Amino acid sequence: MTFLEHYLFDVFFKLIKLKQKTKNRFTGSEGVRNSMALRAVLLLRHSGKTLTLTSSWSCSRRATLSSASCCCRQRKQAPAPPPPSPKKVPFRVLVHGKTLEDPYHWMSNTDDPNLLDHLHRENSYAEAFMADALPLQSALASEMKRRIPAAVSTPPERWGPWMYYQYIPEGREYPVLCRKLENESSGWLAAFRRYGLARPKREEILLDWNELAEKYGYVHVGTCRVSPDHNYLAFTVDISGAEQFMLKVKDLRTGLIDPKLAADGVVSLAWARDATSLFYTLSDENQRPYRVLCRRLGCGPSNDLPVFTESDPSFCVDITSTKDGKFITVYVINAANPMEGIQRICKRTSGVQYFVEHHTGLFYILTNSPMPDSRWSGDGYYLVRCQVEDIESTKWLNIILPDDDTSIRDMDIFSGHLVLSLNKRGFPLLCSLNLPMQSDLKYQVYIQDLKPWYFPQPSSSCSAIPGSNHDFLNSEYRVVLSSPVMPDVIVDYDMSRHTYSVVQQEEVNCVSTGQFCIQSLELHENKIHEAYNKKECIMNSESQIWKDLSRIYCLQREEVISHDGVKVPLTIVYSRELWQQDKSPGLLVGYGAYGEDLDKGWCSDRLSLLDRGWVVAFADVRGGGGGNSSWHRSGSGLNKHNSILDFVSCGNYLVSEGYVQSDQLGAIAWSAGCVVVGAAMNMYPQLFRSAILKVPFLDVCNTLLDPSLPLTVLDYEEFGNPKIQSNFDSIFSYSPYDNIPQRSCFPSVLVTVAVNDSRVGVWEGAKWVAKVRDSTCPNCSRSVIMKTSMIGGHFGEGGHHSQCDETAYEYAFLMKTFGILKD
Repeated sequence: MTFLEHYLFDVFFKLIKLKQKTKNRFTGSEGVRNSMALRAVLLLRHSGKTLTLTSSWSCSRRATLSSASCCCRQRKQAPAPPPPSPKKVPFRVLVHGKTLEDPYHWMSNTDDPNLLDHLHRENSYAEAFMADALPLQSALASEMKRRIPAAVSTPPERWGPWMYYQYIPEGREYPVLCRKLENESSGWLAAFRRYGLARPKREEILLDWNELAEKYGYVHVGTCRVSPDHNYLAFTVDISGAEQFMLKVKDLRTGLIDPKLAADGVVSLAWARDATSLFYTLSDENQRPYRVLCRRLGCGPSNDLPVFTESDPSFCVDITSTKDGKFITVYVINAANPMEGIQRICKRTSGVQYFVEHHTGLFYILTNSPMPDSRWSGDGYYLVRCQVEDIESTKWLNIILPDDDTSIRDMDIFSGHLVLSLNKRGFPLLCSLNLPMQSDLKYQVYIQDLKPWYFPQPSSSCSAIPGSNHDFLNSEYRVVLSSPVMPDVIVDYDMSRHTYSVVQQEEVNCVSTGQFCIQSLELHENKIHEAYNKKECIMNSESQIWKDLSRIYCLQREEVISHDGVKVPLTIVYSRELWQQDKSPGLLVGYGAYGEDLDKGWCSDRLSLLDRGWVVAFADVRGGGGGNSSWHRSGSGLNKHNSILDFVSCGNYLVSEGYVQSDQLGAIAWSAGCVVVGAAMNMYPQLFRSAILKVPFLDVCNTLLDPSLPLTVLDYEEFGNPKIQSNFDSIFSYSPYDNIPQRSCFPSVLVTVAVNDSRVGVWEGAKWVAKVRDSTCPNCSRSVIMKTSMIGGHFGEGGHHSQCDETAYEYAFLMKTFGILKD
């Protein structure tokens, strides 16, 4: 079990920032980043997943795709009953002079009883197909669960007089959010508890996800906000999976929830400084947060004060507060006098964004706005500092620029420090700058001129994910470091003393996997990586050091030349002992949308593949996160084909370089990432033996042609608007549903969907599976199966143990379709 990845007071931070992590077709435009400025409840992860309390092609192959013949690959598999055959209903639509025929269009009507019947039949077929893999599936699930420590908890984090923390009770599936007063412990006992080694006495339970799950059957806790006086908890909860969140406000002194403060369709929250006024955003029928309202404690919805309404359907509205709590940002609202009205930062410009923090009368604004007079030709974000009264001025005087090979990804602020999240030549960095900065800061400086302290990390391959860091007065910055070969480690960086301490690192339990048994997992002590620090960093204790498994598992970062000469980062992981050149099976992971970084953090479940000799590789294709915003732009809109061809190039590289055996390569993607994998399989079906498509966005053209669907208008920025012919031509050229090869041998595919998914309709996977069976080799298509969740939505269901079952099912599918059922 991966314990804390973000100690945030907002489980659903990617939703409220209207982006779209941790892999999804998010609700907003790409540019909204995963902001450190969000203060919210924590995000526990297991197996790399959120516990939801979720044209023509003008290129040549650069390597031999596969030595396999065109003979059907499924000839050796056990027979199964015939797959379901859904009805066909003629449907035609004319778009830019082109007639689109879609006999499965009827599936988009979720009220049609034939759809539910068909989904049940697909589930039965999947069950029959996987019957002979049940022993393997059970063995995989058991070993994954045995890796989970008996006690799972997060180290306490201070906010004001309170210590907030979270744990999963033994035998339960979901976490419990707790707190205690900091002064209740002192001396050695306080230190003992500080590092999560024991839960404090006299704890207060703020929110128990398990109780909500028992009450509603399904639970997805969204936004959580503790009031500035620590007396109230405002949170949102989805009980269906459709992401229709209900607002609830709990009085932490009495433990009671005030029914008068309930509201439906709420997305983000922010408290005023008086802790009696709660701002919240409301979503429309298309799940677009469009309106900001203010509610006073003790008052019902009839007394809500309208604050702001966004009438343009192509924009969302989000609300949060600055770190010091003095301002609320939707535009800018004075948190001490919230009824004064709102103040605009700058005139809205398409593609331009502003992220605002406040410190002692100064606003710090992270923006990608074109710089006046073209004083900077760089790409991406830079930092502006201005007086509060000059917020609407176009003459911002103090500008902080990244260095030539560095981009700014995010910022956070404290009373004595400004923290910047950077990307330097494709690798993540964190640094702090002392505050206040000198008052005579010249018009424009570079980060390096301000003598930053770069936080030491074990290696450049680590991801660095901030904790909540909610306390403005704190001088320590909490980060979760992780890599494919390093279990998550929570580190506190003291920005005043330039020291760090390892607070907690995930346990790695010994697991026997049958043929391969690791008697003990020897953790290798990593040297401190301080390539950018001139002075030596000091640990608080010599015994506190991060450890990894690099002696057992090899981690390599390669650069693959794509179709147009661009170098695509490819991260490769395999067992040093069990991997075999040209003989190992492999799994290629991809996403490539919304500017999202591909999650390459630690995942204990992945050991079940690595310990069987598999290679797992991560393709950071264009369209996803990268060194700067150009990496996203070059893989979105009219450039989407770059994402697909990057992924194909990475697959070819794994085979041609001998990392993976020919005809033994699988692929996996989620949501919008399935556009990449689905299109890649259409173009080169023989490259992949099998694929897993989770809640997949596959019917791109038809979905984007229907603006009545949730999120469609918002996705025009990412994929283009098909009502524009050039956009339509591009989208239609790669849309996985519209380009399935006729009568071709096709990979085995597991598709997972959910009936209540409001981001990607259940019909997208169902239509695609039906059309694949219509179009491709009949024998191959028998190994295309679909598993439908009848509860829950886009982010799945269940807690940390049940997610082991889900992953075990997926891995068993891969092994079955690779012809290696024997454990």
